[in-house]
Amino acid sequence: MKLLNFFVVCFLLVGANSMPAVAQGDGFGIGAIIGEPTGLSLKQWQTRRTAIDAALAWSVSGDNHLYVHADYLVHSYDAFRAHDTLIPLYYGIGGLIRFDDDTRLGVRLPLGASYFIPGAPLDIFLEVAPILELTPTTEFVINGGIGIRFFFR
Repeated sequence: MKLLNFFVVCFLLVGANSMPAVAQGDGFGIGAIIGEPTGLSLKQWQTRRTAIDAALAWSVSGDNHLYVHADYLVHSYDAFRAHDTLIPLYYGIGGLIRFDDDTRLGVRLPLGASYFIPGAPLDIFLEVAPILELTPTTEFVINGGIGIRFFFR
Protein backbone atom coordinates (compact mmCIF):
# COMPACT_ATOMS: atom_id res chain seq x y z
CA MET A 1 0.00 0.00 0.00
CA LYS A 2 2.88 2.38 0.76
CA LEU A 3 4.27 1.69 -2.70
CA LEU A 4 0.93 2.58 -4.31
CA ASN A 5 0.73 5.82 -2.32
CA PHE A 6 4.29 6.71 -3.32
CA PHE A 7 3.52 5.96 -7.00
CA VAL A 8 0.36 8.09 -7.00
CA VAL A 9 2.05 11.06 -5.31
CA CYS A 10 5.03 10.93 -7.70
CA PHE A 11 2.76 10.59 -10.71
CA LEU A 12 0.66 13.56 -9.62
CA LEU A 13 3.71 15.74 -8.94
CA VAL A 14 5.42 14.90 -12.22
CA GLY A 15 2.19 14.99 -14.21
CA ALA A 16 1.13 18.33 -12.75
CA ASN A 17 4.30 19.96 -14.09
CA SER A 18 4.58 18.21 -17.45
CA MET A 19 1.06 17.84 -18.81
CA PRO A 20 -1.65 20.44 -19.38
CA ALA A 21 -4.54 20.10 -16.96
CA VAL A 22 -8.16 20.10 -18.03
CA ALA A 23 -11.42 20.90 -16.37
CA GLN A 24 -13.37 18.14 -14.72
CA GLY A 25 -15.84 16.46 -17.01
CA ASP A 26 -13.16 16.15 -19.66
CA GLY A 27 -9.99 14.13 -20.26
CA PHE A 28 -8.39 11.20 -18.47
CA GLY A 29 -8.09 10.91 -14.70
CA ILE A 30 -5.88 8.76 -12.52
CA GLY A 31 -5.81 8.48 -8.76
CA ALA A 32 -6.58 6.23 -5.83
CA ILE A 33 -9.64 4.66 -4.23
CA ILE A 34 -9.71 3.54 -0.60
CA GLY A 35 -12.31 1.08 0.64
CA GLU A 36 -13.40 -2.18 -0.93
CA PRO A 37 -11.46 -2.32 -3.24
CA THR A 38 -8.34 -0.23 -2.48
CA GLY A 39 -5.97 0.73 -5.27
CA LEU A 40 -5.62 2.61 -8.54
CA SER A 41 -8.66 4.46 -9.97
CA LEU A 42 -8.97 5.50 -13.63
CA LYS A 43 -11.64 7.54 -15.42
CA GLN A 44 -11.99 8.48 -19.09
CA TRP A 45 -14.70 10.98 -19.97
CA GLN A 46 -16.61 10.11 -23.15
CA THR A 47 -18.92 13.15 -23.16
CA ARG A 48 -19.78 15.77 -20.53
CA ARG A 49 -22.33 13.30 -19.04
CA THR A 50 -20.76 9.88 -19.66
CA ALA A 51 -17.50 8.22 -18.68
CA ILE A 52 -15.74 4.89 -18.38
CA ASP A 53 -14.43 4.23 -14.87
CA ALA A 54 -12.07 1.44 -13.87
CA ALA A 55 -10.01 0.22 -10.93
CA LEU A 56 -6.99 -2.02 -10.61
CA ALA A 57 -6.95 -2.73 -6.94
CA TRP A 58 -6.87 -5.20 -4.08
CA SER A 59 -9.93 -6.67 -2.47
CA VAL A 60 -9.23 -6.00 1.20
CA SER A 61 -11.91 -8.39 2.39
CA GLY A 62 -10.26 -11.72 3.02
CA ASP A 63 -6.77 -12.35 1.67
CA ASN A 64 -6.04 -9.19 -0.41
CA HIS A 65 -6.78 -10.61 -3.86
CA LEU A 66 -6.33 -8.68 -7.12
CA TYR A 67 -9.53 -6.91 -8.17
CA VAL A 68 -10.38 -5.30 -11.54
CA HIS A 69 -13.58 -3.50 -12.48
CA ALA A 70 -14.82 -1.33 -15.34
CA ASP A 71 -18.08 0.64 -15.41
CA TYR A 72 -20.02 2.81 -17.83
CA LEU A 73 -21.23 5.89 -15.89
CA VAL A 74 -23.87 8.54 -16.52
CA HIS A 75 -23.61 11.83 -14.57
CA SER A 76 -26.45 14.11 -13.47
CA TYR A 77 -25.46 17.74 -12.77
CA ASP A 78 -28.91 18.85 -11.58
CA ALA A 79 -29.00 17.45 -8.03
CA PHE A 80 -26.45 19.49 -6.03
CA ARG A 81 -24.41 22.66 -6.32
CA ALA A 82 -22.06 24.02 -3.65
CA HIS A 83 -21.38 27.71 -4.35
CA ASP A 84 -19.88 27.66 -7.88
CA THR A 85 -18.80 24.02 -7.69
CA LEU A 86 -20.51 21.12 -9.40
CA ILE A 87 -21.30 17.96 -7.45
CA PRO A 88 -22.67 15.53 -10.02
CA LEU A 89 -24.35 12.32 -8.97
CA TYR A 90 -23.62 9.31 -11.12
CA TYR A 91 -24.89 5.80 -11.76
CA GLY A 92 -23.92 3.04 -14.10
CA ILE A 93 -23.34 -0.59 -14.88
CA GLY A 94 -20.18 -2.61 -15.21
CA GLY A 95 -18.34 -5.80 -14.49
CA LEU A 96 -15.68 -7.07 -12.16
CA ILE A 97 -13.15 -9.84 -11.84
CA ARG A 98 -11.74 -10.74 -8.44
CA PHE A 99 -8.84 -13.16 -8.60
CA ASP A 100 -9.54 -15.23 -5.51
CA ASP A 101 -8.87 -18.94 -4.90
CA ASP A 102 -11.81 -19.33 -7.27
CA THR A 103 -11.91 -16.41 -9.72
CA ARG A 104 -15.08 -14.40 -9.20
CA LEU A 105 -17.01 -12.59 -11.94
CA GLY A 106 -19.81 -10.18 -11.25
CA VAL A 107 -22.03 -7.31 -12.36
CA ARG A 108 -21.65 -3.90 -10.65
CA LEU A 109 -24.25 -1.14 -10.31
CA PRO A 110 -22.21 1.84 -9.04
CA LEU A 111 -23.88 4.89 -7.48
CA GLY A 112 -21.87 7.89 -6.37
CA ALA A 113 -21.10 11.58 -6.22
CA SER A 114 -18.08 13.59 -7.35
CA TYR A 115 -16.85 16.89 -5.98
CA PHE A 116 -15.00 18.94 -8.58
CA ILE A 117 -12.38 21.02 -6.74
CA PRO A 118 -12.62 24.62 -8.02
CA GLY A 119 -9.59 25.78 -9.99
CA ALA A 120 -7.88 22.39 -9.89
CA PRO A 121 -7.98 19.38 -12.23
CA LEU A 122 -9.06 17.16 -9.30
CA ASP A 123 -12.19 15.38 -8.26
CA ILE A 124 -13.00 13.65 -4.99
CA PHE A 125 -15.58 10.89 -5.22
CA LEU A 126 -17.66 8.70 -2.95
CA GLU A 127 -19.16 5.51 -4.37
CA VAL A 128 -21.30 2.54 -3.36
CA ALA A 129 -21.65 -0.42 -5.73
CA PRO A 130 -24.10 -3.28 -5.22
CA ILE A 131 -22.64 -6.36 -6.90
CA LEU A 132 -24.13 -9.62 -8.07
CA GLU A 133 -21.29 -12.14 -8.18
CA LEU A 134 -22.09 -14.81 -10.77
CA THR A 135 -19.22 -17.28 -10.41
CA PRO A 136 -18.20 -19.55 -8.75
CA THR A 137 -21.44 -19.09 -6.79
CA THR A 138 -24.17 -16.49 -7.03
CA GLU A 139 -23.80 -14.00 -4.21
CA PHE A 140 -24.88 -10.42 -3.47
CA VAL A 141 -22.23 -8.09 -1.99
CA ILE A 142 -21.74 -4.34 -1.65
CA ASN A 143 -18.49 -2.48 -2.37
CA GLY A 144 -17.75 1.14 -1.63
CA GLY A 145 -14.99 3.64 -1.31
CA ILE A 146 -13.74 7.18 -1.41
CA GLY A 147 -11.11 8.43 -3.81
CA ILE A 148 -9.37 11.25 -5.60
CA ARG A 149 -8.26 11.63 -9.24
CA PHE A 150 -6.06 14.07 -11.16
CA PHE A 151 -7.20 14.82 -14.74
CA PHE A 152 -4.97 15.14 -17.84
CA ARG A 153 -5.59 16.01 -21.47
